[in-house]
Amino acid sequence: MRCGSKCFIVEIEVGGEKQTKSVTARKTIRGSYGTKAHILSVIEDKKKNL
Repeated sequence: MRCGSKCFIVEIEVGGEKQTKSVTARKTIRGSYGTKAHILSVIEDKKKNL
């Protein structure tokens, strides 16, 4: 991930199993898992810059 880019915590369900991933865009979930992944929630990850 690039420095300063927005990051999101995505909760997905794939094959009846819940997973939590940190991504920069929801497109990356669709690219990895295809349409079989059901996106449950998307929350912006607010990290503090040090």
